Amino acid sequence: MTPVCPFAKAPRPDDAASRKAVENSAKPQAEHDGDKAKSDSMDSASIPPKCPFGYDAQSFKIGPLSCMICQALLFECSKCTPCSHVYCKACISRFNDCPLCGADIEKIEADTTLQDVVDRFIEGHARINRSHTNSDKEEDEAGENKKVIYEDVSMERGAFLVQQAMRAFRAQNVESAKSRLSLCAEDIRGQIERMDNTSELCSQLGAVLGMLGDCCRAMGDADAAVAYFADSVEFLMKLPMDDLEIIHTLSVSLNKIGDLKYYGGDLQAARSYYVRSLNVRRDAVKRHSNVPSQVLDVAVSLAKVADVDRSIGNEDVAVDGFQEAIKQLESLTLKPEEAGLEQRRLSVLEFLNNQLSEKPPKSTPKV
Repeated sequence: MTPVCPFAKAPRPDDAASRKAVENSAKPQAEHDGDKAKSDSMDSASIPPKCPFGYDAQSFKIGPLSCMICQALLFECSKCTPCSHVYCKACISRFNDCPLCGADIEKIEADTTLQDVVDRFIEGHARINRSHTNSDKEEDEAGENKKVIYEDVSMERGAFLVQQAMRAFRAQNVESAKSRLSLCAEDIRGQIERMDNTSELCSQLGAVLGMLGDCCRAMGDADAAVAYFADSVEFLMKLPMDDLEIIHTLSVSLNKIGDLKYYGGDLQAARSYYVRSLNVRRDAVKRHSNVPSQVLDVAVSLAKVADVDRSIGNEDVAVDGFQEAIKQLESLTLKPEEAGLEQRRLSVLEFLNNQLSEKPPKSTPKV
């Protein structure tokens, strides 16, 4: 089976057309030599460019372009001396010995040649709404700086870039994750400019901006994280609140801004964002009263608001909030197959009971 480029949602069309072309080219050359030459010339001018890395070839593997440590495409590719094995700079910087061969690492050098290959691979499988060059005139107009798009891919790279970013983030290569997500956000913004704010695009951009906020928070850049989460909220607020995934992403982004404000000492701002998240989740429960996870989300938001109320001296209001959250969780009935939710319910319930028994240090339950 011919490998399918990871940037495509669906397999490529059947190769029957290409096989037919090969069969036709095997006809006796004596027949219509002049017409055949003319046809070959036209085909060579109209065939879209193929991926130079051979993604449609049976032998192609993405491994040579990936880091063994984070399992994502190489970022700031670095070569170990003397063994010459390559990794992402952030990944290999944590090691004294090469993870592949065990050799002592005497020096780490940038491998710009291989990094250029990785970057060209991403760019070649990159564009949304790609168009192929079908005439000499179009080629002349594009000039030398024309971006080449390969015909063996049918859609945007977004899902692939997010996958690579998540791998890098899990391996604590946050710079790599942020770089891939930034490319993805740039692509989506470009498509929004061409197609206007569709629900699908706003949802995708909201999610990607939220992940960029997570990257900035992991890097200790609270201001940038707040900016990304705020952008995420802006795009998600444009969508109809009838999709549970969108509702969850929106409320989580609001809570994350609240968390950053909370730990930054701006308790009033934190409370404002927590309340906004709580209102989003309460509205969701009204529309989806039979979804237990929504009730859990409301309880978490109530706990966050109550925790801030206690911190700013509104003890009675805080106690009311904790008690309301406990009441909701105690009345929640879960099915046996919802063991994960039950574990979360018990965890939040324990947190709430602790809040009522004694004043805890400043902390809030996870979103």
